[in-house]
Amino acid sequence: MNYATIKNCDIANGPGVRVSLFVSGCTHRCKGCFNEVAWDFAYGEPFTQETVDSILAMLAPAYIRGLTLLGGEPFEPQNQGPIVELLRQVKAKYPSKSIWAFSGYLFDRDLLAGKVGDPAVTKEFLSYLDVLVDGPFVEAKKNLMLRFRGSSNQRIIDVPASLRQGEVVLWEGWQNTRGMQ
Repeated sequence: MNYATIKNCDIANGPGVRVSLFVSGCTHRCKGCFNEVAWDFAYGEPFTQETVDSILAMLAPAYIRGLTLLGGEPFEPQNQGPIVELLRQVKAKYPSKSIWAFSGYLFDRDLLAGKVGDPAVTKEFLSYLDVLVDGPFVEAKKNLMLRFRGSSNQRIIDVPASLRQGEVVLWEGWQNTRGMQ
């Protein structure tokens, strides 16, 4: 896997100050995508244990609320394995930091249904997430007034609650982020 960039003080892609990993590779190719350069799986730098160690160091300060995964597409089958390994290490070292991911795939129809990559790896990936913003970016539904998403079709999903209840549960903090841990 390659990655396009890492932002160590991101305030746009989840609540609080976050570390954001933008992976390379995306087959969705949404019209109007803000990060077209990351569609190419070969773009950017190789994702290595050194990269993981760097992200872990960036997460250390108490003011860093968590990690956000975007792209590109984190759930592309080629990206899932390296990301799951990163998430294992993040949760082991920082169990209270939140983890968000953005995906053009749908939580229920694509990811839980096992239609993307190895279902066991996808299930483990989802188990580490606090919030998933799902659905492709749709330029005709673009709305700059939305929090943490680009188009009105995208959902902000509380992943642990959704997995427990067996149905999509929207994240209650989507309007007010003060309650997010």
